[in-house]
Amino acid sequence: MNTGNQSFGTDFILLGLFQYGQTNTLLFAAIVIIFLVALMGNVILIHLIRLDARLHTPMYWLLSQLSTVDMMYISTTVPKMAVDFLSQSKTITVLGCEIQTYMFLVLGGTEALLLGFMSYDRYVAICHPLHYPTLMSKKTCCFMVSCAWTSSSVNSLVHTLYVFQLPFCRSRLINHFFCEIPSLLPLVCQDTSQYEHTILLSGLIILLLPFMAILASYARVLTVVFQMSSGKGKKKAISTCSSHLTVASLFYMTTLFTYTRPHSLHSPSQDRVVAVFYAIVTPLLNPFIYSLRNKDVMGSVRRLLV
Repeated sequence: MNTGNQSFGTDFILLGLFQYGQTNTLLFAAIVIIFLVALMGNVILIHLIRLDARLHTPMYWLLSQLSTVDMMYISTTVPKMAVDFLSQSKTITVLGCEIQTYMFLVLGGTEALLLGFMSYDRYVAICHPLHYPTLMSKKTCCFMVSCAWTSSSVNSLVHTLYVFQLPFCRSRLINHFFCEIPSLLPLVCQDTSQYEHTILLSGLIILLLPFMAILASYARVLTVVFQMSSGKGKKKAISTCSSHLTVASLFYMTTLFTYTRPHSLHSPSQDRVVAVFYAIVTPLLNPFIYSLRNKDVMGSVRRLLV
């Protein structure tokens, strides 16, 4: 990535999520605990899916991919924030900021697309069960995951390269706890309104389209579910789909709130709070929502413990 611009003479300074003090120390401890629990929950879920042959299905394979993304996603922000808080040094090099921005966009975009593909999996399983082995073959699943990673990587590379060749001639203080494009734009000393339209377009494609696909899929799923004669099958289908919809809604609504608003409507304090939900809370909730409300996963846990 290009770091040759003359405005890159000094490091950036991340103001962080909170300052020092007894209350903020407790908040910091809570964030660290969330980070550790999120890592543990996702590792256990991946381990269960790998070990239990009953979970070797497209749905759980996609879920294991989502857990892998979540572990990397939360690791992009929290460790740096923890180091800054403990060392009382909030600087981040330009290269470090570029890498963090790039990785965060890649992982966030991949998560958004994977959640969309997972809704398609549930749609096919419930609405077209006889065609499920064909429509959700191993080749199809691999294509979905590859598509998510590739498209997100290209999108992230384009945005990161563009932003970091802009002239940062204002304060080097980033009013955030990690390097994120909306928090970097206020430091640019030229008009970025046209570029903000590009961010909006990317947000609509990477975030809104999968979310709309999820809503459309589950609208069809609910129609089929309520026509089922089996109460047990209806309950299982609603439980599985509601878990996915809960996680997806939290992730998409918060990210859309950040990436589809004009720069003039952004508030640093508001952006930090919203970012906590999609950068920290969602990776924590994913493994627990999918496991605690899923009889197959809980059954796998019981079999391994016996």
